[in-house]
Amino acid sequence: MEISCFSIFFVLLLVHCFMASSAVAVRTNITTDKSALLALKSHINDPNKILASNWSTSTSVCNWVGIKCGAKHLRVTSLNLSHMGLSGTIAPQIGNLTFLFNLSFRNNNFHGSLPNELASLRRLEVVSFGLNNFSGMLPSWLGFLPKLQVLYAYTNSFEGSIPESLGNLSSLKVLHLSENNLSGWMPSTIYNFFS
Repeated sequence: MEISCFSIFFVLLLVHCFMASSAVAVRTNITTDKSALLALKSHINDPNKILASNWSTSTSVCNWVGIKCGAKHLRVTSLNLSHMGLSGTIAPQIGNLTFLFNLSFRNNNFHGSLPNELASLRRLEVVSFGLNNFSGMLPSWLGFLPKLQVLYAYTNSFEGSIPESLGNLSSLKVLHLSENNLSGWMPSTIYNFFS
């Protein structure tokens, strides 16, 4: 069986095009993550200059304080800004961190409501908003995060009823909502996950 030079050239050209498009896709994705994090930074008051001195456009996002990236896709998988003395609001662009499985803002002074764009973070397993000053209704979209195992939203100013949708969280292992202004009953389906 004879393989022509043209066939070899064509295969090599296809491989080259595939590798070039893969490199552009990785760069685009990490650029999206970087843009989302810089948008978050612009919504934050950072009196200790933790982010100001570390979250720089001249360094890789994966080396920023509070950030971890996955080895396979080089996307942000963990955003942990706990215990940093930060205040401000959560930028809706955080919803673009679609590889995120850990999101923690615990023990700061964040305020305002949680943006609906966070509903697109379908890989989230751990969410920690505890010990802040978030307000408004506890969002119903939390109940539609299929992999969510841990939800800390204690010691905030959330109000209204506990969303029925939290009963959808079949992977849920930890739920801490105390010290808010929540009313009504806990959805009965939640008890099935803890028995």
